[in-house]
Amino acid sequence: MKADPKLLQRLSRIQGQVGGIARMVEEGRYCIDILTQIQAVKAALRKAEEEILKSHSDHCVAHAIRSGDEKDARKKFAELVELFGKTAR
Repeated sequence: MKADPKLLQRLSRIQGQVGGIARMVEEGRYCIDILTQIQAVKAALRKAEEEILKSHSDHCVAHAIRSGDEKDARKKFAELVELFGKTAR
């Protein structure tokens, strides 16, 4: 996967949000406010995950299928199945 500036910017924002949550905890802020920020980070991570998954499907998986290398295509497909199995838990 090549570096995507928009994805890197999104991840940088998430990193800042997590730091903000740590500061909120240190300051003893109201629990609901902290939990609200945690929910926002989780949503942002889900969006980043979706973007990376789409990129992987569009490039890596599609390339493996187009290449005609059945072993590589099966491997890429198995990786996706395993990933979806982990996220379903």
